Amino acid sequence: QVQLVESGGGLVQPGGSLRLSCAASGRTFSIYTMGWYRQVPGDQRGLVAFVSSGGSTGYADSTEGRFTISRDNDKNTVYLQMSSLKPEDTAVYYCNGRYYNGTWYEYWGQGTQVTVSS
Repeated sequence: QVQLVESGGGLVQPGGSLRLSCAASGRTFSIYTMGWYRQVPGDQRGLVAFVSSGGSTGYADSTEGRFTISRDNDKNTVYLQMSSLKPEDTAVYYCNGRYYNGTWYEYWGQGTQVTVSS
């Protein structure tokens, strides 16, 4: 059983920065591919960034160059450092973890609100 808990969201001005954190329970965090997704009302949930167990990263076109995903396996935590934030970044941000062990397992956090506004 794995639980994911996001934190670090809040209100920030355009051009500002935030760092989101996702703390995971469980014994096998290091083998998960971890991702950040975001969702606004009426839209589907979309990928923001991911980091694999081997450290490979990927980003959505709208965020690459402004956002950085990283992980600390000793702390069972994945981070999303966000800079140069825009109003269109406003969304609920969700942490996701998945791994394969004969079948695919997937876990979601409850989300944290990010609001970019003057």
